[in-house]
Amino acid sequence: MATGRGAIARLVGRRLLRTGAVLLLVGFGVSFLINLTPGDPAFALLGDQATGEQIAAVHQQLHLDDPFLSRYWSWMIGIAHGDFGTSYLTGEPVLTAIAARLPVTGELVLLALGAALAIAVPVGVLTAHRADGRVDRAWSVASSGLISTPPFVLALGLVYLLALRVGGFPATGWVPAADGLGANLHHAVLPAATLALALVPTYSRMLRADMITTLQEDYILAARSRGLPVRRILFRHALRPSSFSLVTLTGISIGQLISGAVVVEVLFALPGVGQLIVTSVTAKDVPVVQGVVMFLAVVYCAATAVTDVAYGYLDPRVRIRPA
Repeated sequence: MATGRGAIARLVGRRLLRTGAVLLLVGFGVSFLINLTPGDPAFALLGDQATGEQIAAVHQQLHLDDPFLSRYWSWMIGIAHGDFGTSYLTGEPVLTAIAARLPVTGELVLLALGAALAIAVPVGVLTAHRADGRVDRAWSVASSGLISTPPFVLALGLVYLLALRVGGFPATGWVPAADGLGANLHHAVLPAATLALALVPTYSRMLRADMITTLQEDYILAARSRGLPVRRILFRHALRPSSFSLVTLTGISIGQLISGAVVVEVLFALPGVGQLIVTSVTAKDVPVVQGVVMFLAVVYCAATAVTDVAYGYLDPRVRIRPA
């Protein structure tokens, strides 16, 4: 038991070190790229008619003339203390701005994840049970098309079909859940479906591949020989051991959902974190851009670390894998 706990502790320690390294690189990358973008935040604050003295005063106040590495290191120290910066334009703490918009993005991610699994699991089970059949071949073609289609094209297609042609679904806008759950879900259908459709092919293919292998196991053949119903064999005896890779992929795909949410929120005019980062880039609000990117990186790293640790806890082979 002590050895097992020590292995888990070492696994957690390695993941924390890697997470710290990733966050340092992400912070440096976003800071460096923003530093290269044209434009001066002082003009966004003062307008194009600002005088040289006013520009110089803003630069001094915001430390814009400090060396890049000095600004980067000061910002990272603030991140380590939970300070993600303050908006140049509004004076609002970045974490406060994120917290106000996080429910929209969080709801989209959860709805998309739930919808993707609700579709992918039955499809994966069916295509594995009827491998190389008509349904399997048809889904192979359809899933290839979905994988190769960018999220913004999926969004435009859903808007055209369900909002313009069929009707009944709003193409833009958002209603908070506090103002009515029905209206909230009604506005969330199209953006959540856009994100979900990008995940369904990958999830279903992963489950199909693992389940085909599981269906060849001796205990599955024994269950069939006893005359157990096919549905029971598939969903009770074969699905659970075949879902391990799917669970891992679900945790890792949080990053894909977050990046897709940025595009979807802009297309559907949703007041989420993705919309915040786009408007901040346009307004040259550097602290907000840096803070949002770092916050999303923390969320992604946390989800990945939890998935890896759970993987190691469930599979002893991972615990003894060389670092």
